[in-house]
Amino acid sequence: MEELVVALHMHTCYSDGSGLHKDLAEAGLDASVDALLVTDHNVLVQGLDGYYQRGKQRLLLLVGEEVHDRTLPGGGNHLLIFGHKQEFSRYANDPQKLIDQANSANALTFIAHPIEDSLMAFNEGEFGWRDWSVKGFTGIELWNQMSEFKTRSQTLPKAALHALFPQFMNQGPLDKTLQLWDQLLLTSKKPVVAVAGVDAHDHTYHYGPINVKVYPYVFQFRSLRTHILTPSKLTGEISTDRNMILEALRQGHAFCAFDLPHPTRGFRFTCNTNDGTFLMGDRVQADAGLTFQARLPIRTHVRLLKDGVVIKEHHDREVLTHLTKEPGVYRVEVYIDYRNRHRGWIFSNPIYAV
Repeated sequence: MEELVVALHMHTCYSDGSGLHKDLAEAGLDASVDALLVTDHNVLVQGLDGYYQRGKQRLLLLVGEEVHDRTLPGGGNHLLIFGHKQEFSRYANDPQKLIDQANSANALTFIAHPIEDSLMAFNEGEFGWRDWSVKGFTGIELWNQMSEFKTRSQTLPKAALHALFPQFMNQGPLDKTLQLWDQLLLTSKKPVVAVAGVDAHDHTYHYGPINVKVYPYVFQFRSLRTHILTPSKLTGEISTDRNMILEALRQGHAFCAFDLPHPTRGFRFTCNTNDGTFLMGDRVQADAGLTFQARLPIRTHVRLLKDGVVIKEHHDREVLTHLTKEPGVYRVEVYIDYRNRHRGWIFSNPIYAV
């Protein structure tokens, strides 16, 4: 399998971002990502899917959408949609119908920033998901960079520090979001795929004579990303490559990564059985015996979780192996020391043992 680096959930000047699609693509090339999934608010910008080339670098930009009900008091119920060709914002006031319509079009749906805190220092409200009666969505945004910014920046000094020096901010997905995901994994009748989203806007704030650009596109594209496993590298044929990227996300052949401290490329979480080797997102039969293995790019802190509970943990190791016949939902968390703090680094999608 090949590994592609994807940055997703970002906004252009078609909604509340500052750049054109080509500006995002240039930032993506600077950040060495393979694909960008752009999601403007309640508008599907048609005709801009395509490749951007720089020397031997190739980036595929795909246009999706972030749909939400603008009339909902306090906001919330934001849904990322990928792989559709028709506008769905007219269904925004009914989240279940919105998901159903997207499913009927074979599109992917991810609940954006499912849990958020408000940020009074910047007069920012919270836009968490409200309607948890919905079903049939592809997954959730486990790690949203700007949601984390709100939670980590509750005082004005911290907000200023994290705005001016964003490399000090990220610590990992919010604890409540991790707990929510584990609950969904145990109670849902289908897989719940986790992705990492930058929620990039590239805004400049003005404080008297001082102009501060907060979280520029290129910084965010270098930091929080979703790595996917695909049958091949980008082929240059847009229909093939689009389907390959979307299918990897649909299957959960992916992990969430904070690439700023150290590149996460090469991480693998697999399960070996008599029937072969299975990847993140796959279902395996537990009765014949399972060998789980996590391989890390460098020696660091790794944990194996079953049904949301840590069952094995190593410090300063590159490999974790676990043999079992027990069914359950198995996933991996990896932590790294960076900027004088122990931080979340990699969060795998699960392997489902049944």
